[in-house]
Amino acid sequence: MRTILLGPPGAGKGTQADRIVEKYDVPHISTGDIFRENIKNGTELGKKAQEYMNRGELVPDDLVVEIATDRLLKDDCREKGFLLDGFPRTVYQAEKLDEFLAAHGHRLDKVIDLEVGEAELMKRLTGRRVCKVCGASYHIVNIPPAKEGVCDKCGGELIQRADDNEETAKNRIDVYNRETAPLVDYYEKAGVLARIDGAAPLEETFGSITAALEE
Repeated sequence: MRTILLGPPGAGKGTQADRIVEKYDVPHISTGDIFRENIKNGTELGKKAQEYMNRGELVPDDLVVEIATDRLLKDDCREKGFLLDGFPRTVYQAEKLDEFLAAHGHRLDKVIDLEVGEAELMKRLTGRRVCKVCGASYHIVNIPPAKEGVCDKCGGELIQRADDNEETAKNRIDVYNRETAPLVDYYEKAGVLARIDGAAPLEETFGSITAALEE
């Protein structure tokens, strides 16, 4: 299974990705995780990315593509496919991914687009709380912890991330709409897009996703 998970910040990609990975036993490839791993291990790709990040600049498309496709060459992806989350972010990156897959005799099976309105996204983003210790994610309304301010998994303190305030959340949505939303049209034209109601209850959303993946 070779799948991409699209959706704006707050659409629930992380939650649904965990469920997809558990059900289909497929590697979850998050660009953020790949970057951190390369930087931590001091790889040449990691060093290049770190230079841009240290200057506060965006990592160029070609380097992002190189880092992501390098991960897709690993044995687990060769054997089981992948669920991509956070890549591609631009149409250029999508085109390069298509070229990479074609060169290895593959193509995308499905692109899942989680659709959620902006008002709901703002409510979700500003209500999100993250464990300071283990990184587990909660929401003060939708997924509250058993005890307010305390992580169910490890007992760590729950905090609101700096980028989950209203102004930053709005900016993140605007950036997504400007840079990444064009991918919806790109993949729709390619005939692999499945539009999913990400505002529905979690189980209903996951049911729609599995139906799309298995059709």
